[in-house]
Amino acid sequence: MLGRSALLSVAFWMAFVGVLRIAVVPPESCGDANRDAIADAAVAAKGWLQRNQGADGRYVYIYDYDTDTTSSDYNEVRHAGVTMALYQAAGRFQDAEALRAADAGLAWMSENLIRQDGWAALAPGGGRAKLGASALMLVALAERRLATAEPRHDDLMRELGRFIVALQRGDDGFYVAWLPADRSPQREGTSRFSPGEAFWALTLLHEAFPGEGWDGPARLAADFLTTRRDEVENVPFPPLADQWTAYGLAEMVEWGLDDHHVEYARRLAERFGFLIRMEAQRQGGSLGTLVRGGEIRAAAAGTWVEGMAALWRLASVDQRLADLRPKMKERLICAGGILAERQVSGEDAASYTQPDLVEGAWFVGGETRMDDQQHALSGLLYTVDALDDRVHREPDAPMTVGSP
Repeated sequence: MLGRSALLSVAFWMAFVGVLRIAVVPPESCGDANRDAIADAAVAAKGWLQRNQGADGRYVYIYDYDTDTTSSDYNEVRHAGVTMALYQAAGRFQDAEALRAADAGLAWMSENLIRQDGWAALAPGGGRAKLGASALMLVALAERRLATAEPRHDDLMRELGRFIVALQRGDDGFYVAWLPADRSPQREGTSRFSPGEAFWALTLLHEAFPGEGWDGPARLAADFLTTRRDEVENVPFPPLADQWTAYGLAEMVEWGLDDHHVEYARRLAERFGFLIRMEAQRQGGSLGTLVRGGEIRAAAAGTWVEGMAALWRLASVDQRLADLRPKMKERLICAGGILAERQVSGEDAASYTQPDLVEGAWFVGGETRMDDQQHALSGLLYTVDALDDRVHREPDAPMTVGSP
């Protein structure tokens, strides 16, 4: 029979373990993790982007419902990303309205190109041409080509590809931008994410035009990203949670990945899984928020979903990652459910001054930004794929498109 001191010791340790469980590992909640809710959230995000586009093809950049104001700032990299997401949705939903909105966004980009030495780059006002902007413009065009099977922008895709290759450095990474006034790359500074954007763009270019040699610079970029980027960028907890690299590796898997690519993909899946679990713990109640901090914005959470979805597809092809696939799917659906639950519904939006700027959006501190809807939309689309065990990313069939 236990003595009094032993019972007190057991009680102490049980209490300690209970406190540890709450404080260090708060309970998780995956929100509205069912297929219909996740699919409906994707449709609502698409609707926000379509409604909140100006006559010039640009999208509302930032809206704050507390002050009922929109920002005059703009960002061409995020513009290209939003246009990309709309083309993804157009192909998936066979949605002519989404295609028209994306084409309007593409028209704005086409009006802001610079050209030199056989390449083209997105540079509003003829200024600094950011690598990421041109890379995501190329991705958007590749998504349009998949959605419609139209070749009308093939030459522009190649021009943008030549710009990306012109910015590839000797270490197989990339310069961050081109300086038109100097007619040379910007040699100072780096970007953590634009190399991944460039890598994915090059893989899609090779998929569109096999045999033209785009796989060469894409493979070099893959080696840089999976072996050197984290060190070059001084990433404190590698690997960098970069969904663009995940997209590119998933596209490249059919060409054959090397062992170091697969090992990096494994570590990247673990990183996304950890971040999603942390967010589920924030979602789990007030104690989770106290321990983990406030909710992350959808622009970040959406990228984790995109990245995990890409790696889930990769694992369906490359058996070296097959053991991770069930857990990837579980985390992916959990994150999709969290996004679905946090999105503002039409009913809730009706009480705001401008419901069209609120419905279908995600807010942190009263603010939403267009890339909150962009990344969430793409992530939710691919979460539905996981729920349906649909392993191919491209549309099932091209949509019918009228005359230009």
